Amino acid sequence: MAIVEMRNVRKTLGGRSVLNNVNLSVNQGEKLVLVGPSGSGKSTLVRCINRLIDVDSGEVFFNGIPVNKMDPIELRRKIGMVFQLQIVFPGTVMDNVSYGLRLMKLPEGEIDRKVRDSMKDAGLSPGFLDKDAGKLSGGEQQRVAIARALALDPEVLLLDEPTSALDPKAAAVVEKTIESLVNRRTLTAIWVTHGREQAIRVADRIAILSGGVLNVADSPEEIDWEGIY
Repeated sequence: MAIVEMRNVRKTLGGRSVLNNVNLSVNQGEKLVLVGPSGSGKSTLVRCINRLIDVDSGEVFFNGIPVNKMDPIELRRKIGMVFQLQIVFPGTVMDNVSYGLRLMKLPEGEIDRKVRDSMKDAGLSPGFLDKDAGKLSGGEQQRVAIARALALDPEVLLLDEPTSALDPKAAAVVEKTIESLVNRRTLTAIWVTHGREQAIRVADRIAILSGGVLNVADSPEEIDWEGIY
């Protein structure tokens, strides 16, 4: 059974059909990369998976359960998301990574353990915990955002162009960090990117969204990259 599934999903925004009868099945542990022209609806698609946006028609499933039947907060704990632009809250790195855990009112010892485990998987040393999150570099802030998502023990990570706002060196570090933690934690990743080379490097499968229609390629060789970009 697929961990994430979309059946006949449609979504219109601003009078334009962004998702037109989209069908998608993603298996546990798979890295699916989503590519397509600018404005093709890639971000809309991933946001429909954890209900940051609700579909107009069709259904989205997580572990066989329709997501519109699930509590949105619990759903977003299971399906974490990392955005293109780093989102950090005022305060320390500890404040940021532990934010969701404190909302769950977990014991302090468990919070500390989960934060440190997530920091390690996100490539950050414990020495970052007391640093002002707002004063970190872009790459460091992105890894803080990754650690915050990981702290909630998600089964799926939605990655909406997580490296596109970074300089090449920081982007390479974040990409390797994500690949490593996805493999180590056996996470499912749905990764939006504009980069052809990145898509080929990280994907198990590649899906192309264009004109509201989604097509999944079995290999990068099947893709008309010039037609996409």
